[in-house]
Amino acid sequence: MRPDKPAAADHVDVDHIAEAARLERTAGLYPEDAEQLLLQAAAHLELAGARDRATTLYDSLLSPSAPQPPSSPLLIRALKASNLWEYGHEAEARAIIDGIRASAPRDPAPWVIVAESLESHDELEQAHDTFTEAVTLLLPPQTQDAPYATHPLLFGRHRVRRLMGADHDAWDTLADHVHTTRATVSLDELHDPKRIWSLGSENPAELRAEISRIQAELGSYREALSRPFPVAILHWPSTELTELLTAYPSLTSEYPSHEAHLTTIESSLRELAASGTPNLGVVTGTVPSYEAFAASEGASPEDSSLLPQYATTLAARGRAVGWPPEAGAECWCGSGRIYSVCHGAAQPSV
Repeated sequence: MRPDKPAAADHVDVDHIAEAARLERTAGLYPEDAEQLLLQAAAHLELAGARDRATTLYDSLLSPSAPQPPSSPLLIRALKASNLWEYGHEAEARAIIDGIRASAPRDPAPWVIVAESLESHDELEQAHDTFTEAVTLLLPPQTQDAPYATHPLLFGRHRVRRLMGADHDAWDTLADHVHTTRATVSLDELHDPKRIWSLGSENPAELRAEISRIQAELGSYREALSRPFPVAILHWPSTELTELLTAYPSLTSEYPSHEAHLTTIESSLRELAASGTPNLGVVTGTVPSYEAFAASEGASPEDSSLLPQYATTLAARGRAVGWPPEAGAECWCGSGRIYSVCHGAAQPSV
């Protein structure tokens, strides 16, 4: 699923133009969330058929005159390319897609968007090559598992290879493995090109079987979409914590030092994990965002009871990073070091 797809898109009575306008107004009120809000607004415009207006939003996010640089410029370019191709700007879309592939992003999302765009326009060879480039870049050789964010790459590659009639390879085997951990219908069934013919069958047994397969597929999507946001612990980078304590000295009792703050985060997460609490995460705060949250609550930023509420709000906005990090991933603290040799070092497994 596209990361910008509005959750309400499945409801036929949604006024997508009105919803896009509401999101644009909200983006003006909450600049720290403007990028995600405007991406969702653009998705609503695409659903409404106002693709030129969606392109204008993508361009505004990528503009050098934007209030702040986008956090995911390659993702925005990928969404723009996909949208452009849908209303006749194929040459420009292809040029953007070529640029994204040459940039070799480390984020799976842009790869998924451009590969699926190629696939939807029957460019199966190019789609296959794009999916393959992505999994080769983002997954280590001989891996026995894959981070959740890379699953759409594996599944998309598997789907395209089924359409091409290609035999299973090691990546297809991995795709089967990660799929069967959360679904009862195999990928080969879900991606069978002949399934489309079942939908036109007059045989009730074939139709019932196809309905069962579709329900299973929808169940997997709903499971992914309905995952609750994490129980999140608030993390302040060193510069933000210094600014926070300078402005609000009374919070020093909560944060005696930055080193102690980081240690407390890790120990708290491990205690929660040991108690059986699922879906843990870390959210990173900023002073302007925290002050805006306090103002929205009609409270003073010095009120320490706001801190866990602020963390929950950030998590609900999709700002949480899952804990513990994936194997080989950087530590949540922002040090740039691998988690296993940073805050994950010499700790009991969870």
